[in-house]
Amino acid sequence: MITKWRWIVSRITKRLWFRATLFSLLGVITALLALAFKDYVPDSLSDSVGADAVDKILGIIATSMLTVTTFSLSVMVTAYSAASNGVTPRATTLVMEDATTQNALATFIGSFLFSLVGIIALSTGLYGKQGRVLMFAMTILVIVLIIYTLLRWIDHLSKLGRVGETIDRVENATTSAIKARIDWPHFGASAYPPHVPQNMSKVVAKEVGYIQYIDVQSLGEIANQFDFDLYLQVVPGSFISLGEDIALMHMSTPSDALEEIQRRILSAITIGISRTFEHDPRFGLSVLSEIASRALSPAVNDPGTAIDVISRGVRIFSRLGAQAPEPQAPDSMCQRVFLPALDLEDMFEDLFSPIARDGAGLVEVGIRLLKALGSLARHDPQYFSQVTGKHAQLMLDRAEHANMFGADLMQLRKVARKQGFDLKPS
Repeated sequence: MITKWRWIVSRITKRLWFRATLFSLLGVITALLALAFKDYVPDSLSDSVGADAVDKILGIIATSMLTVTTFSLSVMVTAYSAASNGVTPRATTLVMEDATTQNALATFIGSFLFSLVGIIALSTGLYGKQGRVLMFAMTILVIVLIIYTLLRWIDHLSKLGRVGETIDRVENATTSAIKARIDWPHFGASAYPPHVPQNMSKVVAKEVGYIQYIDVQSLGEIANQFDFDLYLQVVPGSFISLGEDIALMHMSTPSDALEEIQRRILSAITIGISRTFEHDPRFGLSVLSEIASRALSPAVNDPGTAIDVISRGVRIFSRLGAQAPEPQAPDSMCQRVFLPALDLEDMFEDLFSPIARDGAGLVEVGIRLLKALGSLARHDPQYFSQVTGKHAQLMLDRAEHANMFGADLMQLRKVARKQGFDLKPS
């Protein structure tokens, strides 16, 4: 379970401006360090560096880094456009959070500011002979850092914005969200009971958007302070409109602070204009299915990408079921907060249903989908058998209604029997 301040910090550190600002400050501080430590340089070293050596090198760095930064920004924008047009716009946020790209741009900007501050200090004579020696040594270190960053950046450019690379990012983000939900299926709260009390007070939404984060710890503190049970009606990824129920409160005795309680509950739930990957595995699955559906469109006609997405779906779902590690117990402070868990049927609908719909007329997609469902059923029959059997039947029904060629349809039925599915003709 992640606290709200850690979630906010995590969101901030993934922004491009954060690393650029941090590296810029480091560049300025590094250039000024020569002023602070120049008195520790022996006089015998002062004449070893020419008066114009450092100035010329810093001038070259300043000019080249400005050019490289401009070029890198244009490459980054092109990669964003490629990811948006070639994969899906929903995956662009993951490309924008790429650490290698952000580090490269931040290094170039920081090096530019380092050289700029150094040139200004040299031109005003602040460094002196001893400071010039330190500045020369720091400049060599900065050059080594620039070369290393450039080599990594050049290698990274061959993958940035490509379909396979972007799918990797979506899969990794979805897997991380799945792992988090396996460890904390209710984000530290208690499991939602099958039956809830009647005549409860409602907490309704005051804005429209998607649930991005739920601060369960804060909700637990509120519930314990005012002595009530809180039944959340939403999870991260839920779309909320004005006046829609967000939570229900069961109080043993009426409270005079009902408005304050509702206000504090709403402040603990973050609503944004778009879904995020961190705590919403279903969003990652939906994005993967979007990628597959785009690949199966007549304009793209790339069933290989859809088959790749199906394989990645098997890898993601394999983390669930009986083989999954034991989840963490509810937080002691949050036992009066109840939150729904992930629903396996919903997750299968997010990923496999759109692929089965758009690939209904392609036998290669149908075969791969049946094999994927069969492998999940064998992985954990008790957990997966019912939902995989349902989706295998739906896939065969779609293929028949899509007027698939008879021999291909017979091949699908043969594969289905081999995978252990007892399918009925539609």
